[in-house]
Amino acid sequence: MDLKKVKFPKGIDTGFIDNVRARVREYFDEHHISRYGNAGMVWKTVFMLSLYFVPYGIMVSGLIQDLWMLLAGWILMGFGMAGIGLSIMHDANHRSYSSNQASNKFIGSVLNLVGGFAPNWQIQHNTLHHGFTNIDGYDEDIDPGNVLRLSPSKPRYRIHRYQHIYAWFLYGLMTFTWVMDKDFSQLNRYRKEGLLKLLNKSYPRLLSELIISKILYFAYILAIPILVLPVTWWWILIMFFIMHFICGFTLTIIFQSAHVVPTSAYPLPDKEGELPDSWAIHQMMTTADFSPNSRIFSWYIGGLNYQIEHHLFPNICHVHYRKLSSIVKETAREFGVPYHVQPNFIRAVWSHGKMLKHLGRFDA
Repeated sequence: MDLKKVKFPKGIDTGFIDNVRARVREYFDEHHISRYGNAGMVWKTVFMLSLYFVPYGIMVSGLIQDLWMLLAGWILMGFGMAGIGLSIMHDANHRSYSSNQASNKFIGSVLNLVGGFAPNWQIQHNTLHHGFTNIDGYDEDIDPGNVLRLSPSKPRYRIHRYQHIYAWFLYGLMTFTWVMDKDFSQLNRYRKEGLLKLLNKSYPRLLSELIISKILYFAYILAIPILVLPVTWWWILIMFFIMHFICGFTLTIIFQSAHVVPTSAYPLPDKEGELPDSWAIHQMMTTADFSPNSRIFSWYIGGLNYQIEHHLFPNICHVHYRKLSSIVKETAREFGVPYHVQPNFIRAVWSHGKMLKHLGRFDA
């Protein structure tokens, strides 16, 4: 994959991005605060890790024996796993958790502890999704394979008429497929496409890290529970699947409700590889916010209800997005730039469902 084939034109956004960046810098200067995480971010990290690891520790220690209590523990772990992904490793792998990049690397690797693989995620999310949002052939978030049609540029098959019904189940399989096989196939594909050079690591080294991380993951998440928990092995597998389903479903609806909605654009480059809008305008055209007034919800999902702010400023910790949203919204209004936002999460998910139905029944 040659990322240089697609380019954004410069100098056509009438000064929007320069103004919004200047105003954001002014905000941090006036309030004498860092753009990185704060004490609240540290507390959130402790909470999310505890939500995942404390139930695990209680279960394997033998403190609970009842099947339904064990199931409740795995359910909590599912929400904790999603919280780790949304609120901890996401910022760290964007290098916005801390000003210390060694800390970012260490905290970002917590993704490996919950079954993922941070190097793969950095390419898929940081490079492909953020760099080429909603561009067919580049943004893997809109390319889950032929079973779903998340872009009007993809071929439409008969089964897609029903994707607004069955997509929700497939969303729950996201992290499960990552853990079982996608990380391996993805790493191999990135090697063939020449994308591993972005990580400054060789394929053999990355493959070794991936194999070791998977062995350690399955050792503690399956082998130990099967050996010590007072239930049959197949119950462990069922509860393991439930944990991943909760996490995968949560993560997917958060991200898809910000990009695959009726207000989203799906720009394509021309014959010379140039896109119709500058990078900043492109982000505004392909992204939407939701639930701007839901502070508790926003706290749990790592501020990713402010997807516009995140896409414009991925190098700023999410704890600042709520304050920055008013700056971005006002600047967008002044420059006539679209700023899409849904008042609550239910409306956002409903809009995503409508878009699934539209893409399943119409070519454009």
